[in-house]
Amino acid sequence: MQDLANRITILPDICNGKPTLRGMRITVKTVLEYLAAGETPDNILEAYPDLEREDIYAAIQYAVLAVDRDVHVKKLSA
Repeated sequence: MQDLANRITILPDICNGKPTLRGMRITVKTVLEYLAAGETPDNILEAYPDLEREDIYAAIQYAVLAVDRDVHVKKLSA
């Protein structure tokens, strides 16, 4: 599993502290909603050219950890 701290950021001044990808104003939730709606990673990357494929995988990994309630701000920044 890749180091999520390099991909997922939680900053109070960006998107109201929601998890975002690399400090951009693209939330993890946005990417997950696209995937849940059936969009492919390629379509997401086309819609958001600043994203990288690894960002999409990081969003999925973050969701997996969140379901297990293992996601903590300290864990991401450590």
